[in-house]
Amino acid sequence: MRPFQPLDTSALVRVEIVDAVIRVLRANALHEVSYEHVATEAGRPLDVVTQVFPTWDGLLLATIDQWNDQRTTELLPIAERSGTIVFLRAIVRANVADPSLMRFLTSMLNIAATPHHPLAPMLHLRWRRFHAFVLAALQRDVELGREPRTMEPARGAEQLLATYEGLQLQSMVRPEMDLLESFDRAVTRLREGWSREYVPPVWDLEVVGGV
Repeated sequence: MRPFQPLDTSALVRVEIVDAVIRVLRANALHEVSYEHVATEAGRPLDVVTQVFPTWDGLLLATIDQWNDQRTTELLPIAERSGTIVFLRAIVRANVADPSLMRFLTSMLNIAATPHHPLAPMLHLRWRRFHAFVLAALQRDVELGREPRTMEPARGAEQLLATYEGLQLQSMVRPEMDLLESFDRAVTRLREGWSREYVPPVWDLEVVGGV
């Protein structure tokens, strides 16, 4: 018989507090949220919340990790089973059903792009990890014949993520837009280009400049 193992209450409290942040962010913009809002939603004294998360940046980072895990972990096997594009489409579909995580991640881009912000390098790491996953998944797709060998995975990942993230950004300021249909159409066109050998453009700068 195993010896009795007490529950790690500190870990449970962390999860509970971050879940409270997620609930608050479903109804509020990030700049409207404070420690006080989170403590009220979590049903915890303010000093408990600030003791578990002494810095606001630390709480935001924990929220990104926990919320992303909740959204994507169960979708990850799709990439191996059905390919990278089907995996990203599943995330887009989840974001259409609940766009609050998409809004939160977009609001964090301002921090990630701010030079010398202490949180920026950690945010860069998380975006790079996602890029690396998509790149590896596309490499696997090429190996399995799901994507053509004329597609260079490094370029394909760059293009696919630009399409995936750019369309989601547009949908937040154009709520009438059908995000899933736009994703399907754009990716279909993108894959048509992947099926052909890439020919570098030769721009006539005089013509371009005169337009």
